[in-house]
Amino acid sequence: MPASEDNSGLSTLPAHAPHPGHLPGQAAGAPAPFTPAPVPQPTRGLQTLGEYKGSGFTERRYIVRRGDGQMIQLSRLLYLVVASVDGVRDAEAISHRVSGRYGAEVTTDNIVHLVEHKLTPLGITLPLNGPPGEAAAPRSDLLLALRGHTVIFGEGQVARIAAAFAWLHRPPVVAAALAGAVVMDVWLFAVHGAMTAVLQVLEQPLWMLIIFLLTVASLLFHEFGHASACRYSGAVPGKIGCGIFLIWPSMYTDVTDVYRIGKAGRLRTGLGGVYFNVVFMLALTAAYLVTGQSFLLAAVYLAHFEVLEQLMPALRLDGYYILGDLAGVPDLYGKIKPILLSLLPGRHHAAAQVADLKRSARVIVTVWVLTMVPLLLAEAAYALWNLPRLLTTAVRGLHEQTARTLTAFAEGHPAAGLAAAVGTLMLLCPMAGGAYLTARLTTRLWRAAVKASQGRPALRLTLAAAAVAGCAVLATAWIQGLTP
Repeated sequence: MPASEDNSGLSTLPAHAPHPGHLPGQAAGAPAPFTPAPVPQPTRGLQTLGEYKGSGFTERRYIVRRGDGQMIQLSRLLYLVVASVDGVRDAEAISHRVSGRYGAEVTTDNIVHLVEHKLTPLGITLPLNGPPGEAAAPRSDLLLALRGHTVIFGEGQVARIAAAFAWLHRPPVVAAALAGAVVMDVWLFAVHGAMTAVLQVLEQPLWMLIIFLLTVASLLFHEFGHASACRYSGAVPGKIGCGIFLIWPSMYTDVTDVYRIGKAGRLRTGLGGVYFNVVFMLALTAAYLVTGQSFLLAAVYLAHFEVLEQLMPALRLDGYYILGDLAGVPDLYGKIKPILLSLLPGRHHAAAQVADLKRSARVIVTVWVLTMVPLLLAEAAYALWNLPRLLTTAVRGLHEQTARTLTAFAEGHPAAGLAAAVGTLMLLCPMAGGAYLTARLTTRLWRAAVKASQGRPALRLTLAAAAVAGCAVLATAWIQGLTP
């Protein structure tokens, strides 16, 4: 089969290849040496999720999930190969199986080529010539990925939780909840006044501690929304856990199985978290109407910011995945480089990578890239320009919070001490996370610059001069007090 029939790097033997029975240097009539076909091995934790339905690509795409959580899109041929790699079948058996399903001959040599040059570099299969049982290292180092996963609820527990809350996703219930949310917000912001409750809470350390616990409960209930929406849509939710995202502790729900279903189910699952935030706010408002406790309304007010944060599509939060589902492109960040390069003249390869998107998907992704990239760069520039003020404020705040914590406990006020301790932790997390993120980002930029300028001394000199000039401008601004 010609390689042009599938964009998978498939290669065939040349037409002048010698017949296997008459290899060079082998006497005529002598039996050919037997070489067993290799047995490809999948990497640990690999999952095949099937066709990506509702795709924004012009050709059908198929999804696999590596053990490190990275989602990878494959062509139909590559997916058929991956689906046949089980660690038992050899390349010859895989070739027969794939040929029958693909509708065209795929030889043993084709299978070996695809495994070695396509699947192994993607971290999907182990090297054919590597030591037995050797695990392939992840091929990607996602800067915006969740790290330090810790499981809170296992799959069995999540299944029971999702079943218990699935009824909340029935259309009549959703309509009633959204209507109630409109009435709640009109009353809270236009009639009662939201800030009144917040100002009252600031005077009560115990209430501040209760609000912190309610916020944690809201975050957990948010994950129940994803899990139950996944189940209601016909997929199987996985574990619920927590980790570190950028600089903050964050919770997550494994809803990988949702890629097996259509776009409507994926959107319901993506929106399920903020929908459950709305349900949680309605419950708190009802509790306030019964008890009259102001801290409940303060928690409702703060929960609105949680919803807004989740819906922002800049980072890998709910809004990012919702936008990806709308566009039919599961990895928006993977399209940033080809989109930007395609805007430059003479970048035909990048333009080809963008051309595989449908027109509607291309418009959505392009608008997202042209909006988010300047926004992220502006935020980074703002942080660098204001770095002295940010560090001074953080250190002063940490010192004051630590002193307040010690004083509260020393004077016998445990509630105030615990509230101050929470504030101390909330200051320590972004400070430590910011330092870690800065180190990682600097390392990545350094490696990228070294790789791009390898063998190009003029470019390397230009990049070095630009870096030195930028550092000099910032240092001058910081020393002269030009920054706020």
